[in-house]
Formats: sequence, structure tokens, C-alpha cells
Amino acid sequence: MFSEDDIRQIESHGLTLDGVMSQIETFRKGLPFTILNRPATIGDGIVKTDKYEFERLAAIFTGASAERELIKFVPASGEASRMFRLPHTFYNEYDDIDHKVIRAEAEKGDAGHKNFLNFIENIKRFAFYEDLKAVMNADGKDVEDHISKGYFKEIMEYLLTPRGLNYGNLPKGLIKFHRYADHPRTPFEEHLVEAAAYVRGKSGIARVHFTVAEEHERRIVDHLGNVRTKCENEGVTLDISFSIQKPSTDTIAVDLDNNPFRTKGNKLLFRAAGHGALLENLNDLRGDIIFIKNIDNVVPDKFKDEIYFYKRALGGCLIELQKEIFYYLGTMARDDLDQKMIGDILRFLKEKLSIFVPDDFEELPRDNMKKFIFSKLNRPIRVCGVVKNQGEPGGGPFWVQHGDGTLSLQIVESSQIDMEDPEQKKMWESSTHFNPVDIVCGVRDYEGRQFDLRDFRDPSTAFISTRSKDGNYLKALELPGLWNGSMADWITILIEVPIVTFSPVKTILDLVRKEHQHS
Repeated sequence: MFSEDDIRQIESHGLTLDGVMSQIETFRKGLPFTILNRPATIGDGIVKTDKYEFERLAAIFTGASAERELIKFVPASGEASRMFRLPHTFYNEYDDIDHKVIRAEAEKGDAGHKNFLNFIENIKRFAFYEDLKAVMNADGKDVEDHISKGYFKEIMEYLLTPRGLNYGNLPKGLIKFHRYADHPRTPFEEHLVEAAAYVRGKSGIARVHFTVAEEHERRIVDHLGNVRTKCENEGVTLDISFSIQKPSTDTIAVDLDNNPFRTKGNKLLFRAAGHGALLENLNDLRGDIIFIKNIDNVVPDKFKDEIYFYKRALGGCLIELQKEIFYYLGTMARDDLDQKMIGDILRFLKEKLSIFVPDDFEELPRDNMKKFIFSKLNRPIRVCGVVKNQGEPGGGPFWVQHGDGTLSLQIVESSQIDMEDPEQKKMWESSTHFNPVDIVCGVRDYEGRQFDLRDFRDPSTAFISTRSKDGNYLKALELPGLWNGSMADWITILIEVPIVTFSPVKTILDLVRKEHQHS
């Protein structure tokens, strides 16, 4: 199947021949769908608590955080092209964007024209407006004059292409999101400001790690080098690090007959394997507690205190659970486990961790009981904030059924579900909550050793998609999602948090929502 040139290409990616053959076998055999048992709901997998309990948990985190190594992990590789899809569509489809046609179609109720008109009418409210104005002025053009005369096409050119701001080709983290009196901030800056407030660990250092695309790394590093000191609070030093998605996590593409797909130059095609590939980047970090948050889920300063409060509360929940888990594990390691302690642990597993024991558990030999309990407790922990489902695209919390009949709490994406199965589709659509990727992770064991996070993923939750290259269809393999299958065997705690903690910017018009306007 592979020539010597192919093998050299495989090895240059950091991959092995056996690994690539295994990927091809996965294409041929296919992957099973995740089987939903029921949605996780309040009182059935999701914890709902009051403000006083959140305050207690936040206080625990504040008191303990200075003794721990904290890190904020931000997947920031995403391009802004999807965010600017609306203006891109009109720029590409129209030789001249006639404002009269736009208005006429909008008045008829066409959603696309209505949204584009909304974008133009609100353009002065965007934090990047002054930059757009300046880059046009440099060429002797006036953006306000262009707007009044309906010269929308040229405005889009200066916004999206290298002729101007080139926003259609930048990573989302470099787009100016929020306007302030002194200067606008990008999502990168907003994440630094957040980190300085609640990721301050030992020695007053707030560590932030961004995963970035290799082609943008230099620009991002320069940008953050210029703004870092503006984002540091008194007594807090930011420690910023970067990594790129490893080529060794790429997966081979195949044609529709499951043979290796070849480019016009007869080379094998390897593709980035989705955000699940970032498990390797997460696994390389060394710390006690890791906060995970998406690059576009940021708000201006006036909303941040509430964000900080719930972040600290989730961190406090993790610390409190770790303390109890580590106590039980230490007791078992010393072989001090008596019958009363077994009963206490079983209640803790059920009531606090949503973990249930087999029906025949009490009939097991004592050593088997101990081994089962130890295996359930000695795992990475994630405390996930979940919000009420408001129709946003993305994953949600469910009870998942496994082949051995057991159930576990999981964050599940729609791509994992067989939507052709009416019962599974109905269950998916009945979900009450959504995963905003608001996750706090405990990645050390009871003896302080770093877990190898790769040991706790479920390879069967990868999925296969159909793409195209050079006009030909191909099949691509995406690794288990970072907070889906890649964390399938973690201890998972789901806590309802307010919707204010979830303000992503998926489209350009999201930036004119009140939660992204500074005043």
C-alpha cells in the first residue's frame, strides 16, 4: 500500500506505519455511535446550588489557590473566517453591493440581507471601526462617505482582505472585540485580564497557555508581548506560553473506497484531527489545576466580576472534591479500609460523583471491592459549568450507556449520535442544558503525580466526516473531542451556572449584543 517515499512522509509527521494502518482500518470498520440513555438534568447528574453555596466554594478556592500551580488553557487556533461569513458572502457574491437592493430584499424579510444591513448600520459600534476608518483614510477614502453612498463592496474589501485589516484571514483571537477608553481589546487580551484575576497561583504568577496555528504564531506572540503589562494586576505576573497542534496528531485521509487519498503530486494527505488533537498539548502542561475556556467566550470589564465569581466557585468545588477523594485514596493505599469506610465511599461515589457500583458489588471479594473503588477514584477530575439550553450549537451533558451496561456522565457532541435513530434524536433534542466549555480540571493524583491524560480517553468516540480536496471527495478522521471522548473516563461533575458566563462570538453580529458592548 505504501512506497518508501510514503513511509518517509509518514515518519516526517511523527507518525508510525502501524498507526496509519490502524487509522485506515478504522475507516474500513467504521465507528460506533454513542448511545444516549437520557439527558443529564437538575438532580439527575446536574447540581443546582444557591448563591450562598457558590460563595462558600469561591472562598475555598481563594484560600487555597495561592498554594497551587494554576493554568488557564485556551484553544485559540480558530480562524475568524466563520465569524465573518456574513460579510464574506456578500463580498464574494456581489460585483457591486447595491445598497438599494440590500434594503429592498431586507424589507421583503430575507434574513441574509436583513443581517447584512444590520451589520452595516451598526458598523460604528464595532471595536475595530476606528482601525477600518484609519486604513481607508490612508488611501484617501472616507468610510462614512462610503456608507452614506452605499459603497459597501469596498468597505468589505478593506475589512476582510490584505488591502485593509485582513480580518477574513486572521485568527479570531486577534480581532478587536471590545472598546475601552484607552484602547480596544482582542480576545487574547481579555483572557489575560481574566487570568490575572483568578488564575493567580504560587508566587503571584498567573499562567496562561494558548494553542495557536503555526502560521499565526509570530504575530500572536508579538501582539501579546505588546499588551501583556497592560493586563497585569498589582502583584500579579503573567506567564504566557504557546503551542501548536502536533503534526503527530494528524490523521491520514482516505478516498471513498477507504484507500489512502493522494494529492495531484501523488502525496499522501494528512489532516488536522480536530480539537481532540489538543489533548496532547493539554497533557504537556504541568500544573495542579487547569481552567479551560474557549477563545471567543469573553466579555468586557463591566461583566467580569460575575465571571470571576463563578470561575472561583467551580475551582473551589474541584478543590473540595479532591480533598475528600485524596483522603479516601490515601486510606486505601495504607490498607486502612474498613466496612464503615467502604459504606462512606459508596455514598460519596453515588451522591457526589454520580458513580454507581455494580449490583453484585457486595458479593465481590474485599480485594476486588478495593480495586474497583480505587480505579473509580484515582482519575483526573473535571468540574464543568453548564448553562440552560438556549439552542446554541454544540455539545450537551448526557447519561451515556456503555457496552457492559454501565452508565456515565458525558459531554456529548451531535456528531457522536445516530440522528437517523428517532429515539436517539428525540433524546438529543430533549436536552435541558448546554456545555459552554467552562471546565476546571484536576490533573494530579493523590500523591501529586501528573496523570497521563491519554490513558483516560475513549478512542471509539472519534468520528468520520466527508470532505473534498482538488475537486475529489475524501473521508477524514477526527480524534475524540477534547471535552467529549478525550475526557470520557474522567470523574465528571456538572454544575449549573448562569447564562451570563456564556457569551461566545460565533458571528460578527454577536459583537453588537449588550454583553459585548462596553457602555
